[in-house]
Amino acid sequence: MEHLSSKRKLTIMVAIMVAMFFAAINQTIVSTAMPRIIAILDGMELYTWTITIYMLTSTIATVLVGKLSDIYGRKPFLLVGILLFVIGAFTSGLAADVYQFITFRGIQGVGAGIIMATAFTAVGDLFPPRERGKWTGLMTAVFGFSSVIGPTLGGYIIDHLAWHWVFWIFLPLGVVAFAMILFLFPKTEHKKGESIDYLGSLFLTTTIVPLLLAFTWAGSKYEWASVEIIGLFGITLLSLIIFLLIERSARNPVLPLYMFKNKTVTLSNVIGFIMNFGMMGALIYLSFFVQGVLAISPTHAGYVTMPMSIGMVITSAIGGSLISKTGKYKRFALIGMPVMLAGMVIMVFMNSVWMAVLAMIIFGLGLGLGMPVFSLTIQNAVPHKELGAATATMQLFRNLGGTIGIAVMGTVLASSLKHNLTDLAKTGHGADLSKLDPAVAEKFAKFANPQMLTDQPALKSTMESLPADIQPIFQKVIEMLRDALSSSLSTVFLTGALILVVAVILTFFIKEIPLRTTNKATEEGKTEGDNLVNGKLASQGE
Repeated sequence: MEHLSSKRKLTIMVAIMVAMFFAAINQTIVSTAMPRIIAILDGMELYTWTITIYMLTSTIATVLVGKLSDIYGRKPFLLVGILLFVIGAFTSGLAADVYQFITFRGIQGVGAGIIMATAFTAVGDLFPPRERGKWTGLMTAVFGFSSVIGPTLGGYIIDHLAWHWVFWIFLPLGVVAFAMILFLFPKTEHKKGESIDYLGSLFLTTTIVPLLLAFTWAGSKYEWASVEIIGLFGITLLSLIIFLLIERSARNPVLPLYMFKNKTVTLSNVIGFIMNFGMMGALIYLSFFVQGVLAISPTHAGYVTMPMSIGMVITSAIGGSLISKTGKYKRFALIGMPVMLAGMVIMVFMNSVWMAVLAMIIFGLGLGLGMPVFSLTIQNAVPHKELGAATATMQLFRNLGGTIGIAVMGTVLASSLKHNLTDLAKTGHGADLSKLDPAVAEKFAKFANPQMLTDQPALKSTMESLPADIQPIFQKVIEMLRDALSSSLSTVFLTGALILVVAVILTFFIKEIPLRTTNKATEEGKTEGDNLVNGKLASQGE
């Protein structure tokens, strides 16, 4: 599609960005509302699953669709992705319990994975790497803009309307996005004679699913050394071995292993994995700090996270433009990554809303500057005909990092909470509930899980329903739980910061390859990508 006129490319980009905004806004709008929704559905013990299932299904969809879109084109998958996302969002709003909710969120995740991977790949179809910087920056800015209005809007809806509207309010935009892609996005020719790697797809799925289940359940539902967790890791290892054997001989592998012979691709994917591990694992619990520790409503919690998104929008747009202008990209990662780390370190010491806002501003500035670079480095290092598979691989590593990070951080939080609550009980600072009336004690027991602190209406109604002489005891219990949660979240943020340190160090080892000015050169075998197709290590990627 590189040959299209500038006007035609612009209309296609508008359609792509509308589709991406639809997926992004429906993802960010639930961030501040999710703790309250899960509390309403009485499923706080499955809170991590509501996030993990979305990441799990989107990860699988992303990597499977990547290679298929190289064969059949991007348009049909964008349409299918939007349709599945609409269905998932609509049914999520109809969920009667947390199990239905998790199922429908899984459907939504499939649609999101298809949309995100295909949208970024389509940009690569339209523009050569030298021009992609500004468009990748704008795509990141679109996601950033959705992060500005999404959390605040989600908080307002959960405070003033039925929670279902969190998922339904933007459904008309999905219809618009579907229509725009249908009529504006050009249909590309199907590459005939290309085989589909069904067997590789199957064993890639059986590798990813038990791996993520193991990390999700370990330390919470099962012990790390339990038969269940060891069994899941065993299935993962066996499936991975079979998958690698299949891919080595597959005619058209779903995940081309020869790409990893290039150090630029491999290192960028590793950094993406580590970065999302630390970032997503820590940021997903920011709402617990703002709502649970600081007792801020979901509406105002959105204002706390808004500065991060604004910073990301500004630096991603400016950084992307400068990359296209100068042809240099490594310097932006070397600036952005340490700034992200600084924001995460501030989170460790947060004790007020103003420190939280400061952490968000700094983190957002670094995120917008550093995050887009690594997708550009990967796309620039592979031939254009492998663009879909390369972009999908990038998304795979990022999603795996985020999903595993959320699960591991959840284990860190649970372990730290247990330890802190035990220490508080030993000091005698907790309230003695043994002498309470059984009916009153039952109300107290509901809040034995500190994550219930995010359900502020329930806290208020419980307080008002208690006898006047019991209310100070209840308040003392709540304050004790807030202290334990605050200390535990500091441990979570510290873990995320330590993980990000590794990503910062690895960034220094990225080799800056000159950005190509056309996609055709790669297809004609004149660049590094063609050497990769032949299984050789390109000198530029060394």
